[in-house]
Amino acid sequence: MEFAYRTDVGQKRADNQDYVGLFKNGVGASLAIVADGMGGHQGGDVASEMAVSHIGYAFEKTAATDISIAAKWLIYELQKENDLILERGQQFSDLTGMGTTIVAVLILENRFVVANIGDSRAYLYRHNHLVQITEDHSLVNELVRSGELTPEEAENFPRKNVITRSLGVAPDVDADVNIYGMMDGDMLLLCSDGLTKTVPDDQLASVLASDQGLGAKAEELIKRANDAGAPDNITALLINENGEGVDND
Repeated sequence: MEFAYRTDVGQKRADNQDYVGLFKNGVGASLAIVADGMGGHQGGDVASEMAVSHIGYAFEKTAATDISIAAKWLIYELQKENDLILERGQQFSDLTGMGTTIVAVLILENRFVVANIGDSRAYLYRHNHLVQITEDHSLVNELVRSGELTPEEAENFPRKNVITRSLGVAPDVDADVNIYGMMDGDMLLLCSDGLTKTVPDDQLASVLASDQGLGAKAEELIKRANDAGAPDNITALLINENGEGVDND
């Protein structure tokens, strides 16, 4: 299993509130997480780092060998972290209202769990075809799904940044959690919306299809977002089940 990730502040923001982490547990399972913080000058930084660090470190202590049990564990940890972020936001005035999106992939042998809250995404690249395997929890996506907006109208919708679910803002967590089988040659992309709002899916697929190494592909994704203006922080995390090692330079 090979992993590579890159994160960048982008062209418009002063700080990078995205946070990314890779973790392994005692039975060799892997957990990859991307979080995109929001709220206040420091709040987004704090919320995204809390979510990734706390869930990741808890994962390192696990030893589940059943994917269904692993999925239930992830749901539990997301609710637990939601409570912690809420509590921290209530304790400190400069952190009031902070929260984060999150997308996580837990890989156990030849299966993986995907969990997401918000509009950070997971994609599966299989047999030269890119498929988004998470659903955006955003106002614009809800309007498209209900038929009130066409996909073309959604491109210029003025409230594209409004998300309808996040971690650490409301008492109850409503995460989407799904289990998939892993096939030879599969590649996974986890990313914040700073990538997907500037780089269309056909360009994402083009980069993943290239002959570059995994780290170079992550760098190319960041470059394309920056070349397109990158009004938000950008994070891209790639997983290739054919390789070994981690590239996070």
